Amino acid sequence: MIHPSAIVDPAAKLGQDCEIGPFCVIGPEVTLGDRVVVKSHAVITGWTEVGDDTVIFPFAVVGEVPQDLKFRGERTRLVIGKRNRIREGATMNVGTEGGGGETRVGDDGLFMTGSHVGHDAIIGDRVILANQAAVAGHCVLGDDVIVGGLSGIHQWVRVGRGAIIGAVTMVTNDVLPHGLVQGPRGELDGLNLVGLKRRGVERSEITALRAGYQMLAQGEGTFLDRARRLHDETESVHVREMTAFILAATDRSFLTPK
Repeated sequence: MIHPSAIVDPAAKLGQDCEIGPFCVIGPEVTLGDRVVVKSHAVITGWTEVGDDTVIFPFAVVGEVPQDLKFRGERTRLVIGKRNRIREGATMNVGTEGGGGETRVGDDGLFMTGSHVGHDAIIGDRVILANQAAVAGHCVLGDDVIVGGLSGIHQWVRVGRGAIIGAVTMVTNDVLPHGLVQGPRGELDGLNLVGLKRRGVERSEITALRAGYQMLAQGEGTFLDRARRLHDETESVHVREMTAFILAATDRSFLTPK
């Protein structure tokens, strides 16, 4: 179903039962999966793939060139997974040659009004970006991350699985898996206990996470020393996920527990 006022390039690939609304623009290198709905005035351009059952709302712009002055028109792409909701005015950019050439968004995400996914970002499954939240280039957001409204994630920052960023927060350093960050200049202020409970994490794992968090905050030695020791001592899957995240190579420092 393509509205007569929509402009769909003949080279674009549309899956079964797609709906293209009034005044939409679909570029020549766009691939839409089955049952994708593109509502009025949305633009999908660039080398962009959109997964099945995704809905793109009015005035969203998906697949435009990066907001990066180093970009010189190289052929890069944007890959969006299945069942995403990309709301009014949201933007997602293709990658850059220097950043790996691909921006990737997982499945089942909600990208609210005016949110932004920058070039070369990697966004996991079930991620929520609230209104006007912005993820800069080269960021990595794990599964089940929530970013509050009017918040910004600095380029190259990693946000671990299950973390939550409060509204009106600027995050300039890596965030631990299941961490809770809030404040104008983001501070790690505990664990996302509500999120852990909602996802059905066992009480024993939550208890282990809380104990591990306290050890990282107050144990002997440097932060990395405490993380290495905790990694060697724990039997908790979730704590090991946290310590492995800390011990991995990173371009940013960490928000450390208070």
